[in-house]
Amino acid sequence: MDVAEIEQAARLLARGDLVAFATETVYGLGADATNPAALAKIFALKGRPADHPLIVHIADSAQLERFARDVPDAARMLAAAFWPGPLTMIVKRSHAVPPEATGGQDSVGIRCPSHPVAQALLREFGRLGSGAIAAPSANKFGHVSPTTAQHVRDEFGPGLMVLDGGACDVGLESTIVDLSHGHPVLLRPGAISREDIARVVGEAPGSRDAHSPRASGTLASHYAPHTPLVVVQSRALAEVRVGDAVLALRAPPAHHAAAAWIEAPRDPGRYAHDLYFNLRELDRRRATRIVVEAPPRDAAWEAVNDRLGRAAAGASRQDDAP
Repeated sequence: MDVAEIEQAARLLARGDLVAFATETVYGLGADATNPAALAKIFALKGRPADHPLIVHIADSAQLERFARDVPDAARMLAAAFWPGPLTMIVKRSHAVPPEATGGQDSVGIRCPSHPVAQALLREFGRLGSGAIAAPSANKFGHVSPTTAQHVRDEFGPGLMVLDGGACDVGLESTIVDLSHGHPVLLRPGAISREDIARVVGEAPGSRDAHSPRASGTLASHYAPHTPLVVVQSRALAEVRVGDAVLALRAPPAHHAAAAWIEAPRDPGRYAHDLYFNLRELDRRRATRIVVEAPPRDAAWEAVNDRLGRAAAGASRQDDAP
């Protein structure tokens, strides 16, 4: 880790600029979470709707009380169990967090990342600025999230400072659990599962409903490649057409029509780690469509199936994009 780069990045944040940086989940596009003008730059660069909330990153759980109010016991329990790590908690926001960071809502998503680059940046920014970084994924809104520094450079070009921390360890965005209305509600699955949350707080989280707050990455269409994407059952792989690119849980047959074929890991954690990298690789092939073999539907694959469902919905709308 280059200390000089960390210091430079923290100075950029302190003066209201943007910095991309590695986390254990995906690369984030960061700005000072307390600076509305800096936050506006995130929305402009990503093309992100202003009412779609950001996640505020902090260095440790001791900062939770500064950026949240009326923190429930369940939040403290989950922070003790999973922070630093890939868990975002939705809680009531304090006045330290401007409404521009929350889509105008009275709640805020907060997490404490474990990646050493993210931790070093947050601690240095705590010395030079607010110590809180609002950071969605470092990609254009709705597209596949980046899991390497090169993915970010491919997305935004050379003008953005990127703190390279290597390939992300998890590869999917954080689990989001809403704690702002009493009982826990799972808004976005991730590496920390429903069962993990239930084990700590003593009750299984509910599912999103009409009363749930808006949260990052929970729109019906999201995480989409530019190439149309379909999820199919295994038997449909026999009908792959010329020009298709395939992501499957099996090796390609000796004779197939696909333009590209990636055999994905059968372990759900490894599949999740590789998913966005594989989708970006297939997207580069300029295929007619990306055909994904449907993974199992059991709990271990919940986060993967969530992302693939949103990617398929998003990719189906690419023709309508300006």
